[in-house]
Amino acid sequence: MTRAEPGGGDAWRPGEGDRLQKATERGAAMRTLNRDTAGAIAGAACEARHPVKVLQIGEGNFLRAFVDWMLHVSRSKGWFDGAVAVVQPRPSGRAKIEQLAAQDGLFTVVTRGLEDGRPVERREIVTVVAEAFDPYSEWERFLAFARSPELRFIVSNTTEAGLRYEPEPPGDGPVLSFPGKVARLLHERWRAFGGDPARGLVLLPCELTERNGEALREAVLKHAADWGWPEAFREWVERHNRFLNTLVDRIVTGYPEAELAEKWFAEWGYRDAMLTTAEPYHLWAIEGPEELDDELGLRKAGLNVHYTRDLAFFRERKVRILNGAHTWMAPIGLLHGVQTVREALEHPALGPAVREAVYGEILPAMDGAGDDLAAYADSVFERFANPYIRHRLSDIAMNSLSKFRVRLLPTLVRYAERGKRIPPRLAEGLAGLLRYCRVRPDGSGGYVTRALDGTAIPVRDDAELLAVMAEHWRTAEDGADAGDARMHRAVRAILADGRLWGRDLSRWPDLAEAVAGIIAKWERGADA
Repeated sequence: MTRAEPGGGDAWRPGEGDRLQKATERGAAMRTLNRDTAGAIAGAACEARHPVKVLQIGEGNFLRAFVDWMLHVSRSKGWFDGAVAVVQPRPSGRAKIEQLAAQDGLFTVVTRGLEDGRPVERREIVTVVAEAFDPYSEWERFLAFARSPELRFIVSNTTEAGLRYEPEPPGDGPVLSFPGKVARLLHERWRAFGGDPARGLVLLPCELTERNGEALREAVLKHAADWGWPEAFREWVERHNRFLNTLVDRIVTGYPEAELAEKWFAEWGYRDAMLTTAEPYHLWAIEGPEELDDELGLRKAGLNVHYTRDLAFFRERKVRILNGAHTWMAPIGLLHGVQTVREALEHPALGPAVREAVYGEILPAMDGAGDDLAAYADSVFERFANPYIRHRLSDIAMNSLSKFRVRLLPTLVRYAERGKRIPPRLAEGLAGLLRYCRVRPDGSGGYVTRALDGTAIPVRDDAELLAVMAEHWRTAEDGADAGDARMHRAVRAILADGRLWGRDLSRWPDLAEAVAGIIAKWERGADA
């Protein structure tokens, strides 16, 4: 595979359009990826059949480019000796499952991004999926895995909503909800092996829900109670099955644009409807014992996987640094006409400012080894600069008020609790949020703000919170004072409103003055 140019794709060459057209015309005759073509055309090693040790509930791009890719890497290095069976959590996923099955479980992952500042592009055919089927039409096949002595793990990504408990009636047929499927599978396993403690499973949910393993266990136990299953089963679930909390982090960008996909297919000599792309960075933090790696082999294979007693460090690091930087730059960037994360980093004022906020103000307020935190921040900014990812600030800015409370406010609180003034870049981030939320109703049930150049920007956030912000700004504009005095009054009232922050921020020394001054400077036309 050719190395990509830093601009966001392979360099365009004369005659490329004709070649792409011819490649497209040849596409109908081009062979589809499967176990025959993988070896004959792509040179991929399709090992002898391995026992299915992992049941994966979720067919989407993320799990395939994250868990399956990791297990593939581990197996290719001789550490993992199993295979994966994939089912979809919802009936709507049947078409993708059928396509994966048609390709014998094989798919291509292209990793694109920056490593040590250099652009990289790698192709791998993932061969670890042995089975893919629809559990709604093959329910008995699904339950058969409960009776398999080789099965050891269940992994999932069904979205945060999929992890929630929803009451549903028991029955012999397919169960709709994800927790209900897990409950039914565990009950079948308990019956098949007579409650043998050694036959419990390890469950690794990848849903972006805090304490996701505990949430899944709670939902499973609720189904067990609803369906009248015996106390002995519930005790077996709690004592002999490990529902582990996890934190996952990798940007998976999915199927590429059609032109690029066709170009790659022409180079490779095969088509792959399940092709997906991802950034190089990956992190899987698992709140569980290191002995799990004796079975999975992920750390032994050199992957960025951590077994820990407490996910708090990994979660706080991600929330404070990566998410905090996003939440800092999104409102300010949009106010200044910047549209993407990469553009914000390249902006002559915003780029240095967000780095100062992270390295100079967020990291010093965190517990932990400074070198480790700085190295993580380095990796974050390298990810932000990925030329292959267009991450829109408008998407990041969604629900900025609630995000600020989780991602940046704890850092401000840390300074305030130490009796220190809020540092200037963090005050600037708060100023950006307040100015971004200087909103008015748009006449159709939503709210709109104005960039510093007057351009209208739709604001997507909690309607009740935006109504509070709109009222504060309207009250200030209706007042008798003007200029900086009006701005200061508005900012102080907003910072004092506990509905927005859960506390009174106006009591912190000089914060209202600093925030009001920054917004006034922007309004007068000075840069960030």
